[in-house]
Amino acid sequence: MKKLSHCIIGLTVLLVTAFADAQTISASDRKQLIKREDSIRRFSDSMINASNPAVRFRSDSNFVRGLVRALKFKNSFLHPFESLQTISKLYPADSTFRIFTWQLKKDQYVYFQKGAIQMRTPDGSLKLFPLFDYSMYTGKPEDSIRPRDRWIGAIYYKIIQKEHNGKKYYTLLGFDDFTVSSNKKWMEVLTFNNQGEPLFGGPFISFKEDSSKKSVKSRYSIEYKKEANTLFNYNPEMDMIIVDHLISETDEPDKKNTFIPDGDFEGFKWKEGQWVHVDKVFDFKLQEGEFPQEALIKDEQGNIDEKKLEEASRKNYEKANKQKSAEAPAKKTTPPAKKKG
Repeated sequence: MKKLSHCIIGLTVLLVTAFADAQTISASDRKQLIKREDSIRRFSDSMINASNPAVRFRSDSNFVRGLVRALKFKNSFLHPFESLQTISKLYPADSTFRIFTWQLKKDQYVYFQKGAIQMRTPDGSLKLFPLFDYSMYTGKPEDSIRPRDRWIGAIYYKIIQKEHNGKKYYTLLGFDDFTVSSNKKWMEVLTFNNQGEPLFGGPFISFKEDSSKKSVKSRYSIEYKKEANTLFNYNPEMDMIIVDHLISETDEPDKKNTFIPDGDFEGFKWKEGQWVHVDKVFDFKLQEGEFPQEALIKDEQGNIDEKKLEEASRKNYEKANKQKSAEAPAKKTTPPAKKKG
């Protein structure tokens, strides 16, 4: 019996040691990774900022090759690549993968989005899914589930992990430098099929609670004026995705490059495996302790925007005063007393 106990303990120690070894980067590999990262850092900058298109394309090619070589080192998933400031690197809450996204400027009119998903593997080997931007070849990007070679490109800035019926769903929020006069922001759900391949989109964007019914969308986007600042982000306190409501500043609803925020907010609430549209966030029944202004006063990096805070406070004050005036009973006025004599 003692021998069996010792065997079990020994096996446990071996398994724990093996797992620990699989989740660390060796000193020699770490040194090489740092060296590789330093060599591709200049390419990551010049493929975005170089004035010559040929230099940008060459830099992108060199960056991709260098990144793949670096990722082939065992347990490279644990290396953060912190110096690559022009590359988005996002992890979901469960850290089962990370997604790299960036953009390549062809000219002032066209940007290509690039990307790759690196899976976290038990043995530290590389499992990588390159993403290919197919957005310029489709007329209806909101109505399809797409594999990685037909990806609607975006630079992702947020991953929201949800679960329904035991399956995990990863909602991606991203930015697209869409045209010379307008930008786009995207929302779509990433899932993995039975073969472990990533799929983008699906029947996850619902408008079933709106007064005017719309069909379910596979992804959702807003397009707006290039110079406009828009909110499209997840608020953890409210557990909602908050989106600026947009209107045309020139009363030309067919021209998306005239769209700007009007001070109102829409949202999406996760319900039974779908993001259900909330037409007006402030008409939504908040749970105790939730505070909607938090969604208004922070930018996408989580920093307080003092100008937005002041504007939100002013609008809330004016709205409260109007409501108070409307609800107050009309006061009876007493005519002034006439002078005697």
